[in-house]
Amino acid sequence: PAVVAISVSKIVPKYEQFSQQLDPFGFFFAPQLRQNGTQKQVIGGGSGFIVTSDGLIATNKHVVSDVNAQYSVKTKDGKTYDATVIARDAVLDIALIKIVGSDFPTLEFGDSSSLKLGQSVIAIGNALAEFQNTVSVGVISGLSRSVTAGNGQGATEQLDELIQTDTAINPGNSGGPLLNLFGQVIGVNVAVAQGSQNIGFALPINIVKSAIQSVKETGKIARPFVGIHYAQINATVQKQNNLAVDYGVLVTGPDKNVSGVVAGSPAEVAGIKNGD
Repeated sequence: PAVVAISVSKIVPKYEQFSQQLDPFGFFFAPQLRQNGTQKQVIGGGSGFIVTSDGLIATNKHVVSDVNAQYSVKTKDGKTYDATVIARDAVLDIALIKIVGSDFPTLEFGDSSSLKLGQSVIAIGNALAEFQNTVSVGVISGLSRSVTAGNGQGATEQLDELIQTDTAINPGNSGGPLLNLFGQVIGVNVAVAQGSQNIGFALPINIVKSAIQSVKETGKIARPFVGIHYAQINATVQKQNNLAVDYGVLVTGPDKNVSGVVAGSPAEVAGIKNGD
């Protein structure tokens, strides 16, 4: 009951046909179209799961990435709610959205660090953005996978430490939970290998928990960071830069015109300099 379907809507131009004439040889010209106002149209969908009884919902960032779109949530009892995006994670493909209400059912978190290959798991989600609360079962096929995921529109992101599963995960399942047999969330379904047979991926819940907890406590996702660009020091880097050690990191920018210290960052405040 805590798994929800997310709909993505947008105001788009509305067109109408205004002429269809015969040419001298008796053939129709191509229909002529003109804009006649705008209309609200569903352009996509995904899944999510409720993490607090007052309606905080976890999903994937790519499900709610369009800042100009409108989002709504349908719960298992058939009710539909307008949803507000509370936070999009700059690091993980995670977002938190909110609906207004109380006494919503919630899901309990499991421990993704204790997962084993072959362990049975369950995925629930809004498959193909059409079949709400679709349940599929399978096993954990791999751990600590790294993939480059794309949204089909040219944008890509690197995802690491993923859970691989043969549980059927389809478009629309994104943002839904991957569960153990106790009904605890151990992952957030995030991607599927195109052209494959039953190769899906989920973000481990242990790396998602901190983002959810941050939103619960502060209303936003706060990530600690140092604020440096660096190169890993090895024997070659040591020799090139006349360093005293062959371990650690050298603070250096991506090119000679860019400092290795991000302006205004904790590193700059702490006094770290380019070349340290």
